[in-house]
Amino acid sequence: QVQLVESGGGLVQAGGSLRLSCAASGRTFSFYAMAWFRQAPGKEREFVAAISWSGGSTYYADSVKGRFTISRDNAKNTVHLQMNSLKPEDTAVYYCAASRGGFVGSSYHGYDYWGQGTQVTVSS
Repeated sequence: QVQLVESGGGLVQAGGSLRLSCAASGRTFSFYAMAWFRQAPGKEREFVAAISWSGGSTYYADSVKGRFTISRDNAKNTVHLQMNSLKPEDTAVYYCAASRGGFVGSSYHGYDYWGQGTQVTVSS
């Protein structure tokens, strides 16, 4: 069992930056692939970025490629999402997710554990 707690959300102006963090419980964190998803009001949850258990592979949605960076620190059981050049359309609740099977992809079906989410609001 893994418990995930997100932090770092907030209100930022367009063009600004935020760094989200996800703290995971459990001794087996380093064996899980991790990902970030987001959900805007009235929209479906969408994939943002994923990272393999070692950190050696990363995968991004086209909408955030070049602006967002996912990273992890297995010694601290944390995964981060550095978000730069934020746009109003990035406004959403951001969720951290973990995959027992090491899935690194965009389908939310591949992830077994989810955090409660953190709100990111980008003003124009």
